[in-house]
Amino acid sequence: MSFTVEMQVRDYECDLQGIVNNSVYFNYLEHARHQFLKTRNLDFAQLAAQKINLVLTRCEIDYKSSLRPSDVFTVSVEPERISRLKIGFRQRIHCKADNQLMIDAFATVTSVNGRGRPFVPDFIEDWFSVAG
Repeated sequence: MSFTVEMQVRDYECDLQGIVNNSVYFNYLEHARHQFLKTRNLDFAQLAAQKINLVLTRCEIDYKSSLRPSDVFTVSVEPERISRLKIGFRQRIHCKADNQLMIDAFATVTSVNGRGRPFVPDFIEDWFSVAG
């Protein structure tokens, strides 16, 4: 189960070197994860209103190359089961012009209920029972 979203670099996301600032990639990755949820009829705000909070616990990013102003790029999202209470999202950013890998990332997420206790919502179980 894989998902891809296309985006474009905005000028203000770049630093004095004329490349995307390293912290901006976290925004790109998060936006893609939220869009992934929407394609599965899950809205991040609605989940929070139901006291289902998806919490990022770790994010590893390997910076391969830098995006520049106006570059069009894709961000892919592929969920992976890590453990009973954790899922991962393998994410890659490719520059659309030449398909060059810019970012290779892995985000670890868990879900917590209204009392802050970890649990696995049914929709996450469904991702892996269908894929498995």
